[in-house]
Amino acid sequence: MMGTAERHRASASGGGEAGRSAVREAAPRGDERPAPRPALWVEEPARRRRLPDPVRTAAVRAVILVAVTLVQAMVAFLTALAGSWLSFPMVLSSVAGTIVATWGVLDVWVTRQVWKQRNGVVSAPSSTARQLRRERRRARRRARAATRGKVRIRRRGGAGQLSHS
Repeated sequence: MMGTAERHRASASGGGEAGRSAVREAAPRGDERPAPRPALWVEEPARRRRLPDPVRTAAVRAVILVAVTLVQAMVAFLTALAGSWLSFPMVLSSVAGTIVATWGVLDVWVTRQVWKQRNGVVSAPSSTARQLRRERRRARRRARAATRGKVRIRRRGGAGQLSHS
């Protein structure tokens, strides 16, 4: 198989038979291995963070509702142009669909705000939510260490004694 670079070289060298022989020369022989190809897929870091799961779910739901509503509106318009009896029910359903789609879009906004309030914005190093989590974590560690310390004292000293003397 000939790649783009070989095709350019073949056409630049005069095309025809001369081009074909140049391609044959470039092809690997029996004992030679072809050069490794560049990777087909290259991972790039994301530009923005991924949406939280509840917000993403609400967004997908809203997109589906808006798409269905647009299809309903288009069918209502076309049936009205055709003078079909179906145009009136389709207009009513597209009006209802518009209300539902508006609710879906508002649901995305509300879900996003609720998620931000509950979980906090942790992108900034000085975030209040991060500081609260850190304090809670430290309190839990202190409580665990205190319970461990009491257990160890009891085992060593016996009936609540701190020393043996």
